[in-house]
Amino acid sequence: MIEIREATAGDRDAIWDIFREVVTARDTYAFDPGMSRHDALGYWFQADTRTYVAESRGRILGTYILRPNQSGGGSHVANAAFMVAPDARGQGIGRAMAEHCLSEARLLGFRAMQFNFVVSTNDSAVRLWQKLGFKIVGTLPGAFHHPEKGYVDVYVMFRSRL
Repeated sequence: MIEIREATAGDRDAIWDIFREVVTARDTYAFDPGMSRHDALGYWFQADTRTYVAESRGRILGTYILRPNQSGGGSHVANAAFMVAPDARGQGIGRAMAEHCLSEARLLGFRAMQFNFVVSTNDSAVRLWQKLGFKIVGTLPGAFHHPEKGYVDVYVMFRSRL
């Protein structure tokens, strides 16, 4: 059973552990792999951001953030980022967080959601977003330097009507 809830200060260590593992792999996020704990948690817990965790049997297995993609006239479009602990992948945690996120975005009054930087070689993420109604609306050729595959494309993905 996976419980998805808003993160608390007590979740910061677990979130940092997941963040560090995901980012140091350098295959899905463009964050600096040497980013400090302070800076990573500062990003994940920004003032305009809602932070959530997926927990099972007392262990945090994933985390996501939800916020406006832009301010002002673009604030009705949500943006989100997701991370699942590497040893917990393939268990439906990403999908559960994604569905929870879409529900939360609706409750918060967002009308659409946009992902600005989905690495094209992140097949599981691309497939999940497409299954959940997201479309690739733009391709940034060679915008991500993958550690094994070289320069790969990045997608901008969008879903209207949450």
